[in-house]
Parts: sequence; structure tokens; C-alpha cells
Amino acid sequence: MIVLKTNYGSFTIELDFEKAPISAANFLQYAEDGFYDGTIFHRVIDNFMIQGGGFDAGMQEKAHRECIENEADNGLQNLSGSLAMARTSDPHSATSQFFINISDNDFLNHRDKTDQGWGYAVFGRVIDGMNVVDKIRNCETASAGGHQDVPVTEVIIESAAVTQES
Repeated sequence: MIVLKTNYGSFTIELDFEKAPISAANFLQYAEDGFYDGTIFHRVIDNFMIQGGGFDAGMQEKAHRECIENEADNGLQNLSGSLAMARTSDPHSATSQFFINISDNDFLNHRDKTDQGWGYAVFGRVIDGMNVVDKIRNCETASAGGHQDVPVTEVIIESAAVTQES
């Protein structure tokens, strides 16, 4: 499990190594390396999701490791409270960025192995502190540095602590 401590409070994530071994191991390694410490939730859309894990304060993108294989065909669904890998339009482009679903986002689920059907790989879920996620989802956002839905007041991940390994 991983405890994400933010300037809004802390919440706990349980990773699913059984159904999403590549994505869970990827996230765990970034957490163990301290990569997420000082990154921000840079995209917040109420009733959709909160996204983080790739930018420092001031919207400076961090250098990340290689892309990982998309595991969205693992049967896990993009339900409220689930944790999924963010990516570009390339289905296999996920690196360090992740998002927490705020709603049941069925349209993000795997449908087929095409560019449009791959979906977004769920690899964990928030098991404690969803009230903190709710505080983040309700923050004021604006456009900044060519990005949309950026929190006006930065939402900083102060630390990502591994509390128990699976």
C-alpha cells in the first residue's frame, strides 16, 4: 500500500499486483524512488478525475522512465476511487502519470485491442482518505501554461510512502 501525503491531507492506495502487475510495479518503483515527492495534481476535473505524477510545482515536466505496456484488458474497471495509468493517444505510452477516477468512467474501460478501444489501465484503488480526494476534486481550476483544468492553488504530493508491500 502507498500513502500519498498531500497539502490537502493524506490518502491510502492499494495496488493490484495480481490483475495489473506491470502497472502496479511501475507505480511502486516510482514511489520507492521518491519520484512523486514534490509532484502535483496538475489536472483536476470534478465529476471525472484528478491526475498527477508528472509535473513539479510550476508545471515543469519531470523526466520519467520508459513507457509500459497497457494492461487495461485486465478486467478492472474505471470506477470511482480507482487508480489508473494516464497516457497519450498511444495505448502503450503510460509512464509516471496516473489518475484517480472521481466517477464511474465506463468510457475509459478496455473494449478491444485497437487504438480507440484499449482504454486506461486500472491498477489500484483508494482504500482510505477518499474525503481528501474529494477536497482535491473541488479545488478551483484554470488554464495555465498551455494546460487546462490546472488547480489555481497547487495540490502538491509531499510524499508517497510505501507502508506495506504485496
